[in-house]
Amino acid sequence: MSDAPSAMLPVMAPKPLIAIVGAGNLGSALARSLRRAGYVIDVVLAHSPGKSLRKAKRLGNEIGARAAIDPSALEDADVVWLCVPDSVMAHAADGLAEKLDWSGKTALHSSGALTSDELAPLRRRGASVASVHPLMTFVCGSRPPLAGVPFALEGDARALRVARQIVRDVGGNAYSIRKQDKVTYHAWGTFASPLFTALLATTEQVAARAGVNRKSARRRMIPILLQTLANYAAFDAAGAFSGPIVRGDVDTVKRHLRVLRKVPAAEAAYAALARAALLYLPAKKKNSLRKLLNSRLH
Repeated sequence: MSDAPSAMLPVMAPKPLIAIVGAGNLGSALARSLRRAGYVIDVVLAHSPGKSLRKAKRLGNEIGARAAIDPSALEDADVVWLCVPDSVMAHAADGLAEKLDWSGKTALHSSGALTSDELAPLRRRGASVASVHPLMTFVCGSRPPLAGVPFALEGDARALRVARQIVRDVGGNAYSIRKQDKVTYHAWGTFASPLFTALLATTEQVAARAGVNRKSARRRMIPILLQTLANYAAFDAAGAFSGPIVRGDVDTVKRHLRVLRKVPAAEAAYAALARAALLYLPAKKKNSLRKLLNSRLH
C-alpha cells in the first residue's frame, strides 16, 4: 500500500434549501424541476386555506415538501421563491417581510414584467433579492421541462449568484436583463405565446367560416404550424415567410379582406399583421399592398 497522501477531492457546497410561495402552474413546474435537479423543497406556502392550500398539499406530496399557510414555515429555507401573480407580488412581499428574520436569505420572484424591487421589503429586512423569469409557457395539464429554457435575471449580486447556479442545475440558460427592459421583455414573451395562441384561436374562427369545425381545424393546422416554426428556426423570419404578401398578390389579399368582413376580429388581426409584414418582411408590390390596407383602415 502506498504511503503517498491521497489527492484532496473538492468539497461540493450543499444545495440551498428552497421554499416555494404559490402552487400555481409556474410554481409547480419550477418545484418539479428543482426536485429533479437534486434540490430539497422544504415547504410550499399557500396564501389561504381552501383551494390554495389543497393545491399546495398536492404539489407537496409529489415533491416531498410540507404544505403550509403560516409564513413562519419559511424560517429554515435558504431560498424563498415567490411564484404569485404580479397583482399581489408587492402585497405578498409586505406580508412576508415582518413574519421572520430575512438576514442571509435569498428571495426570488418569477415575474416577467416586475423587477426585483418588488421584493424591497424583504431586502430591507436582510434578504438578497432577484427576479428570475423563465421564457416559457405554463398551463394546467402541461409539464414543460426547463432544460434549454432562457431565464432573464436581474437583482442583487448575491441573489444573482444563487439564481445562476440554480438555473444551471435545472438545465436552463441564465442571462442578465436591465430593470428598465423588463416590461418590454415581457411584452415580447406575450407575443411569443399568449398572443400567438390568440392568433390560433382567431384562425379557428376563420376556418369555421370555411366550413371546418374547431377540432378539425386544430388538427389540420398542426403540420403547417410545425413546418412554419421549423422554417423560422432554420431560416429566420424572412426565410420562413410565404404566401400572397411575399408574392405581392394584391388581388388575393383584397379577396381575403372582403370575406373576413364577416369575422371582424379576424379582419383586424389580418390587416395588422399584414402591415407588420410590410414593415419587417420581404414582399413585392409593397406600395400597392399598403394602399389596399390603408383603404380598409379608413
